[in-house]
Amino acid sequence: MSKINFVLQGKGGVGKSMVAAMLAQYKQAKGHSPLCIDTDPVNATFAGYKTLDVRRVELLAGDEIDTRRFDSMVELLATAQADVIVDNGASSFVPLSHYLISNEVPALLKDLGHELVVHTVVTGGQALVDTVSGFAQLATQFPVDCLFIVWLNPYFGPVTTEDGKPFEAMKAYTSNKARVSALVQLPALKGETYGRDLSDMLQARRTFEETLGTAAVPLMTRQRLKIVRDQLFRQLDGAAVL
Repeated sequence: MSKINFVLQGKGGVGKSMVAAMLAQYKQAKGHSPLCIDTDPVNATFAGYKTLDVRRVELLAGDEIDTRRFDSMVELLATAQADVIVDNGASSFVPLSHYLISNEVPALLKDLGHELVVHTVVTGGQALVDTVSGFAQLATQFPVDCLFIVWLNPYFGPVTTEDGKPFEAMKAYTSNKARVSALVQLPALKGETYGRDLSDMLQARRTFEETLGTAAVPLMTRQRLKIVRDQLFRQLDGAAVL
């Protein structure tokens, strides 16, 4: 049985492609060869990772998204022998979500022996309300047998309310806790060291393996990135991603 991993969040710029890339790298590190798919019609950040061999599903017909083009993606999912990771852009979030639900794709994939896992990102700062709301909507709309993994991203600030309430205490989470198989806490990194190293790696669309194996990358940069990778992968060891 393959795990079909969708990275979904209606808010743009919150780290969906980073999550997809981290998830793919984790699976590769565990000896898996996931099928990676990018459906972002605008940025295609995930497809920029050459060593992840990401397939791009072209959704635009002129300037409009042609939802029938999702059919070809479902064909890929249905016949997949390995796990699948699908990164979706904010501009196609509503069409894709509606397509999946209205066409009962989760039930179809389940009948074919696959398991659907929805990954979503919740951030701190100004996008907190939007991303929390986005998670709640997804949990309400998708069938109860779909698992959720929530990635908490503190890049824009702590993932807490103004009065200090953490995500785990928010109503959106407590009401849907049974649907969430894991919370993955992305690290809050110091900008001048860890943060800069990770940002440079992400902007270059390089994987941890590529970067750590490059002698031209300074020793301490590689050391810090190794620490970040290991901390993240340890969390994924406890999540339902394999």
